[in-house]
Amino acid sequence: MDGWNKLQSSLSSMNIGQSANKLAKGFNSGIQATRERLGQVAPDEITELPQEYKDLETRVDALRSAHLALLKVTKAYETESYDYPTQIQESIAELSTTIGQGITNFAATNLKGTNLPAPSPVAPQVVQHKTLPHALGRAATNATTAIQGTPVGSDDKLGKALGLYAGVWDKIASARLQQDDSIQKQYLQPWQTTLSTHINVAMRARQAVRVSRLELDAAKQSLKNANPTKQEQARLEVENAEDDLVQKTEVAITLMKAVLDNPEPVKNLNELAKAQLLYFASAAEALSSVQGEIEELSVAAEGEYRKSRDH
Repeated sequence: MDGWNKLQSSLSSMNIGQSANKLAKGFNSGIQATRERLGQVAPDEITELPQEYKDLETRVDALRSAHLALLKVTKAYETESYDYPTQIQESIAELSTTIGQGITNFAATNLKGTNLPAPSPVAPQVVQHKTLPHALGRAATNATTAIQGTPVGSDDKLGKALGLYAGVWDKIASARLQQDDSIQKQYLQPWQTTLSTHINVAMRARQAVRVSRLELDAAKQSLKNANPTKQEQARLEVENAEDDLVQKTEVAITLMKAVLDNPEPVKNLNELAKAQLLYFASAAEALSSVQGEIEELSVAAEGEYRKSRDH
């Protein structure tokens, strides 16, 4: 038992000593960082990192900036209504309708068996997609329905043109949803993964290099100011700090190279461009398929108008 107690005491002393040493290092490196920030350290007193390391830092910073810049815009594809701001008003109207339906259905259920008249349950409203293509299709469909419901609606050229136009935008709306789904899965998710994992791992390794460099320069400063009785210990701390910096710099270089050599970002960007190309090609094909017919109706309507004016 005495031996066990001595071992525990020894380990405790060791842990306390390591914690105190770590705390002292952190304190000294913090002072070093402050002195550098205030310009109180001569340039030749700051340990120079390898040029290869500094070049890799510049390239990784550029890669990270590129990811953030494109992500800031392309995150719009995560929101269905990115091209249709008017959807906010429609959503409010739908919410009011939904609340009204809920109250009606609740009353219909809970007034059974009473003498009070129960309203008829209302079927839930189908949620509509909030995209510009869907909105154009709905608007054109409603417009052609209204026109064709008039006495001469079946012969109305605008009504026919609107019917053709509505059908086209129904096709384009489906292509738009397919595009967004593809972009989210093939571009956005892996693009954000690269940023949040690979690039961030390299950034953390760089931060470790910065801390290690500050600890080394702080140790050098302590050695410079150490009295003769503490110089040997201070020299050992400098040597240990140098070894630590070399190791962490090598790790950071390896990680930064891995990030820069990763082909995923180019592959992801290709998927973004491909999804957009397929969508715009589908839209162009759909519009081309009926634009000629709409133009014929336009020419015919213009001819009838001029003929009526001549009389």
